[in-house]
Amino acid sequence: MQLSARTAARTPASTPRKTARAAALVLAGLVATAACAPATSDNAAKEDAKSGTLRVWLFQEVNNAPKEKVVQQALAAFKARHEGVGVSVDYIPVDTRAQRIKAAFNDPKSAPDVIEYGNTDTAGYVKDGGLADVSAEFASWSDARETDPAAKESVTVDGKVYGAPLFVGVRALYYRTDVFRELGLKPPATQDELAATARKIRKERPELYGIAVGGAYTYGALPFLWAHGGELARGGSAAKAGGSGTYTSAVNEPEAEQGIKAYTSLFGDDNCPARKCADMGGNDTVTAFASGKAGMAIGGDFSHQAMEDGKVKGKYAVVPLPGVKAGTIAPAFAGGNNIGVLKSSSHRTLAVDLMKSLAGKETQRKLFDAMGFLPTYGDVRREAAGKQPFVRPFVKTLEAGAKPVPASPAWSAIDSSLVLPTMFQEIVSGRKSVDAAADDAAKKMNEAFAK
Repeated sequence: MQLSARTAARTPASTPRKTARAAALVLAGLVATAACAPATSDNAAKEDAKSGTLRVWLFQEVNNAPKEKVVQQALAAFKARHEGVGVSVDYIPVDTRAQRIKAAFNDPKSAPDVIEYGNTDTAGYVKDGGLADVSAEFASWSDARETDPAAKESVTVDGKVYGAPLFVGVRALYYRTDVFRELGLKPPATQDELAATARKIRKERPELYGIAVGGAYTYGALPFLWAHGGELARGGSAAKAGGSGTYTSAVNEPEAEQGIKAYTSLFGDDNCPARKCADMGGNDTVTAFASGKAGMAIGGDFSHQAMEDGKVKGKYAVVPLPGVKAGTIAPAFAGGNNIGVLKSSSHRTLAVDLMKSLAGKETQRKLFDAMGFLPTYGDVRREAAGKQPFVRPFVKTLEAGAKPVPASPAWSAIDSSLVLPTMFQEIVSGRKSVDAAADDAAKKMNEAFAK
């Protein structure tokens, strides 16, 4: 389950693949167990205390110190407005958050007041009864007026708002300027050109992947599916209206299969050998590029620091990932994280104000400077692009029409049980045809949607 565009960047690059696969299976089991647990009971708070200590759970980053510094500044501003009120912050591992947050929903006494959560989790957490409806407070909040529509959608279920967007993340195409110059290449303008460019790099520089791709890199693969006109799922009337109605998988429709073929065709000895690349996730592909082992890679705005810290510093550039036709941009996954208030919080008024401090414009400005998190406010994002040119391809990608995953409580289970990575890996390994693998994935998705 990728909760956000940053998921791939949170797993240390040195994690052995066998350990990663084992961890994924354990996590899938945890999510499946949680999905079978009784529905969360009504845990709405009976009081709204104006004193005491608020508890906050935020996600732990690979390098957490810059984030902690920004958070402490936001907390200082909050505490200055609320004398005598304390705040306790825990940074929790993203990979095991599903079980921990589910348990918090069922045990209000040990639950935090405010949490950071991934935008793919919104619908599930609302179904579980864990998040508070903050529609009225969001509507009257001056900062929220500049919220990006896609970001607002990430906190909205059935027309109600359940948090504040913290950052938005999209992916684009990183490429080696030195390699392109030596081989006389230009940034690809279509996905066919992307594949041809990758193969030329591999042929001329066999020590490099032409473009690093991964069989477990769901959010790097989706732009290919979407660019060919495919969809992950199609929704019923409620889903189409922005609600959480019934969805049906669309990954085995012809357009989606064309996109799947385009992505999986990049695996092979002429670009990224399946024996090495089938198990790779987003973090692996970014690491391969940053360490100088690939001519291109699909990475996020949040991957910038990894490149600056790597061997490619000063030798790379970024352009939007091209679509099928020249002049088009492949739709990127609109990732990101949000800040929400738990329905069980006995400090609702304070918790909402703390949510605003943590997700407000000033904090987002500082998080961009410290971590490269792309702001969710249009005006703040324009400021960021003016200060840091590297942001511009990602802003352009976002404005071209980034796409969310289905707003269904089932998506977390689908993602964490590796339905799509399994499909890609079965294809690139030769175990199944595109049609057969896509049919199997669609069946698993539909079983999850039906629960």
